[in-house]
Amino acid sequence: MWRLRHLAELPLHPAHPHGTSGTSSPSRPPTPHALIRVPHPDKEPILKIHPCTAVFPMLDEEELHDLAESIRAEGLRKPILLTPDGLLLDGRNRLAACELAGIQPRFTTYDGNDHARVVFSANALRRNLSKGQRAMILAMACSVSEHSLRSQAKLHAISLTRLSNATTVLNHAPDLAEQVRIGTVRLDAAYETVRRAKAEAAEVNARYEQLRQHAPDLAEQVSEGLLSLDEATGVLDQRLEDARLRPLVVAVDALLQADRDAAPQLTQRAQQGELTWHEAHRLAEERRSQRQEAIHRTRQVLEELATHWPDIESLADRLGTPYAREVLAALSPTARAIAARLTESA
Repeated sequence: MWRLRHLAELPLHPAHPHGTSGTSSPSRPPTPHALIRVPHPDKEPILKIHPCTAVFPMLDEEELHDLAESIRAEGLRKPILLTPDGLLLDGRNRLAACELAGIQPRFTTYDGNDHARVVFSANALRRNLSKGQRAMILAMACSVSEHSLRSQAKLHAISLTRLSNATTVLNHAPDLAEQVRIGTVRLDAAYETVRRAKAEAAEVNARYEQLRQHAPDLAEQVSEGLLSLDEATGVLDQRLEDARLRPLVVAVDALLQADRDAAPQLTQRAQQGELTWHEAHRLAEERRSQRQEAIHRTRQVLEELATHWPDIESLADRLGTPYAREVLAALSPTARAIAARLTESA
């Protein structure tokens, strides 16, 4: 019985059970030096598959049995197409169906040199292939041939964008590309997965590069596995935040010191580890706010005092009189002391 080695190992399909394969020479047996051996009762022949052919999915088991029944009833209408070197170019399903049907296959040889075009033309319009599958299969074919994506997209009426997306998936996620090829994952979904993965990888690279620039010690710990990237990034973020807050705290300390404020220096406490720079900054902002409130209150008092300054001057002129004694008698000791200082300067 004729057997095809590797057929099950390369999950691939054709256009129509008896579809066309492109230009070929008249039918003739494979050359003696090719990679095909004529069936022999005691030996298993070897037939290698062309890389471009291998990217097309095989028919499923039920379809393959239907094709075998058709060949058994009507014969093999179209021979198996080989390259001059004996690689199977078109007809993998027909060859497998011949084995199932117990029919001796016929072969013919393609004498041209554009194997990819022949293979894709023979298989690309199969009804069971989606646009995404066609794009992925063509991308795979281009990866093992010298054809450009642009020329093949135009030749086979496939969107260049879709073909470019398929190539991106193929280059970055071969396993996912295989799922697109066999139809278990849509190309759009696969491309979106790869796009997100690339964006995440770019973000990781950017974060690591930031570590290398701003914290080589942390980058080295990440490389050695002592810190995760998230942990190292957190430490760096804290360092950068501390560097941003420190001058703000120092500025508030300097301002209060110039105001002759006796409050403890926050900068010194943070440097000694009593406070984090975040805590020191929070306290510094509180002190800045309290200072502004004090300034506002003092201004209000002085404006009010200015409004009544003529009364103070009148009091200063009448010190020692019954009028002055009555004014001062009802005041608290603190207010009386203030009145004394004001009347002295009035």
